[in-house]
Amino acid sequence: MKKILLLNGPNLNLLGKREPGVYGKGTLQDIETSIKDMVEANGWAFEAFQSNQEGELIDKIHKFIGQDVGIIFNPGAYTHTSIALRDAIAGVDLPVIEVHISNVHKREEFRHTSLLAPVCYGQIVGLGSFGYKLAAQTFIEQF
Repeated sequence: MKKILLLNGPNLNLLGKREPGVYGKGTLQDIETSIKDMVEANGWAFEAFQSNQEGELIDKIHKFIGQDVGIIFNPGAYTHTSIALRDAIAGVDLPVIEVHISNVHKREEFRHTSLLAPVCYGQIVGLGSFGYKLAAQTFIEQF
């Protein structure tokens, strides 16, 4: 069975409380439930994981080597800093779609560069939590 891993990085556990003007009022649980319902309705398995720890995110990516898994990943601030996450994605031969709730290109300049995008299948930014749904739909229709 095909599976989608919804992977979220640092501070995304604070969605709904953290800067609602930037990230919206919905919680991470709201996003997880919405994506779970969507992918399971299309016959896919689902797993969600959030961590504020870079190594835990890398370990979770490595766990799925050789499996039929698509990863929807909001790496948070690690997007701009983590060569280790970039190497993990490049090393596993799994499709990863990078998602950001806010439009990182309209924010501080340091957020404009993603170290991960060049090794991802695609990137969705600035569409709020709907970006997660677009990523899931991409996997359902194209894989």
